[in-house]
Amino acid sequence: MTDARSEIHTGTRTGPLTESHTGTRTGPLTESHAGPPTGTLTEPHTEPRTGTRTAQGRGAPVEAQVLPTPTGPLALLAHEGVIVAAGFTADPREMFVRLPSHLQALGLVPVDDLGHPARAVRDYLDGDLKALDEVELTQPGTPKRQRLLKALREVPPGVTISYAELAERAGLPRTAARAAGGACAQNLIAPFVPCHRILPSGGGFGGYYYGTPVKRWLLVHEKAIPQTTLL
Repeated sequence: MTDARSEIHTGTRTGPLTESHTGTRTGPLTESHAGPPTGTLTEPHTEPRTGTRTAQGRGAPVEAQVLPTPTGPLALLAHEGVIVAAGFTADPREMFVRLPSHLQALGLVPVDDLGHPARAVRDYLDGDLKALDEVELTQPGTPKRQRLLKALREVPPGVTISYAELAERAGLPRTAARAAGGACAQNLIAPFVPCHRILPSGGGFGGYYYGTPVKRWLLVHEKAIPQTTLL
């Protein structure tokens, strides 16, 4: 749920991904307030909702829904029922432009309800902290990046680990902390892939694509840190 940063803990929202866009679909983990979409999207690729094929023979468009949360609007983007991007923004296009080109070519349309992913967000906000684990998702990445993303998603609510420990859980040496930081920085699906649960070993919150106040709120909500913890 984070950006393409040049360093582990800080960075900007710009710059291309440095790893290939080959990824695998991630199913639900074995462990385990919604609102109307905001405004009308004006993305040039916008198409009417159809079945599995449009009149031009392309696949179904990417669908978007924006949900209110106590820490700001959360945009969800799904393709054929699978989440491909999510982030704390009121404008789904901010996430859409970070998708691989083959998904951007399908266009983007707003919908009233994405179904299970939206319900999972509501359940998470209501206190079922494992609800997001059951949502199917996919995002691009090399085999090493996929291992890191898998290990990241397996960090349970209420737990925080360091970048070095994340690398270790992915079967990499602890010295691969920078690669772990890159996976967090370029995570497209926050908070379903919970990069907010990774903290610097030296203390503090570190960087977060959507700002440290959002990261702090998520960790307090999950009871990973006391509510009195300062930024």
